[in-house]
Amino acid sequence: MHSFQFGSAIQGFNAVLEADPKCAIAEWGIALSSWGNPFAGFKAPAQVERGLRAVEEGRAIGASTDRERAYLEAVAHLYVESSHIDQPTRVKAYEHSMAAISAAYPEDTEATIFYALALAADADPTDKTYANQLKAGALLEALFVKYPDHPGLAHYLIHAYDEPALAPRAAEAARRYGTIAPSTPHALHMPSHTFTRIGDWQSSIDTNIASAAAAQAEHQPADVLHASDYMVYAYLQTAQDEAAKRLVESSATTFAAFDPAHATGAAPASAAFFARAAIPARYCLERQAWADAAKLEPLSSPFPYANAISYFTRGLGAARLKDGSAVREAIKSLEQIRNKLTQMKDAYWANQIDIERQELVAMLSFVEGHQIEALTEMRLAAEAEDKTETATVTPGPLKPAREMLGELLLQQKRPAEALREFQATLNKEPNRFWSLYGAAEAAKRAGDREKADLYFQKLLAVAARADQPGRPELAEARAATRRE
Repeated sequence: MHSFQFGSAIQGFNAVLEADPKCAIAEWGIALSSWGNPFAGFKAPAQVERGLRAVEEGRAIGASTDRERAYLEAVAHLYVESSHIDQPTRVKAYEHSMAAISAAYPEDTEATIFYALALAADADPTDKTYANQLKAGALLEALFVKYPDHPGLAHYLIHAYDEPALAPRAAEAARRYGTIAPSTPHALHMPSHTFTRIGDWQSSIDTNIASAAAAQAEHQPADVLHASDYMVYAYLQTAQDEAAKRLVESSATTFAAFDPAHATGAAPASAAFFARAAIPARYCLERQAWADAAKLEPLSSPFPYANAISYFTRGLGAARLKDGSAVREAIKSLEQIRNKLTQMKDAYWANQIDIERQELVAMLSFVEGHQIEALTEMRLAAEAEDKTETATVTPGPLKPAREMLGELLLQQKRPAEALREFQATLNKEPNRFWSLYGAAEAAKRAGDREKADLYFQKLLAVAARADQPGRPELAEARAATRRE
């Protein structure tokens, strides 16, 4: 359960009920496991129905202690009256109930751990004080010292600190988690969240290779796809494009065999659909294969924010090819998806899609020759992106807005300003290939040879395992750093 192997957890709790039909806490376990990954967004009605049924069966059994009753009533908040109480309100009520249990039973380590998880899962992505994450991390760190082999502590520390500004705090947990639960696909994948946030691409690749293999062995295709999305992102940052291409091909095969009705691992069905769209999109965008991006086949899924990936990619490819009408079509598609998400009351993803729409609006202005408007519009996208954080389903934005702003400034021959934008991107997305290259190019054009060499050297270090002869930007970096 602590490693988000929810199908196996439910089997275990059912086995308990077979041995002891009066064990109400087993129904609590089924109910909380039915909720699935708490970071995975909105839950399907069938999922809510399953959890509610477990709560009702637990109540019918009757709790034998006050603490047992408190656990059951806490998880009930996630499910009861879902027809007229929205999910964020129910999640907040669950968090408050776990806080009360943790306070009432300070000797109950698990209560504190589940409370910390609830805090992290309910964090506001626009809160740059990271209040929930830091509070959860403090609770978990204190226990991790005492229980260094507890899978939940290592796992939830990574989640609590899954932001670029906090990720270094999770380094020890990331190093340990895979060894604590070495046969669990999610335990092998989760360290890559930390490795991604700090730009340690090869470590992300290595742990996701192990995770995908374990998930394949456990018949968890959604987890294979989620690990592959993080892996392909890392391959592309290191210019290992051939390896990325193989993942594009194998992921398509994996998704073809995926049945969303039987997603039993840590990754929900939404993560599988997201990866299905994101992996080929990243392969186009990170290689700057604009013609391929512009003709990327739109994909349909039950998750509108996953559908948006293809349209954004097509729009950005079209912009680079100066096809204004195709960019306008992509903008219209993103507007429709944003509006649908707004109607669904999914404010987070509606905002994320609107940032992508704003990026394409800026690119359309640039294509049409309105350079000042393009910069103004891209700054709006960058400022909006600065105010939020990426969801755990993705290793990073398809194309950071500040990186795009830096590229526009370079094209307008404003290298000093461009350099600042690339540096700002690297503060949030360390070791991104195109921001490192952009910073080097901007410094070179600004006449700062020393800083240009520094960024070219960093780029070569990040891409030490790059394909040969590889991307022309790496040849430029090698030539720049060899000169006397």
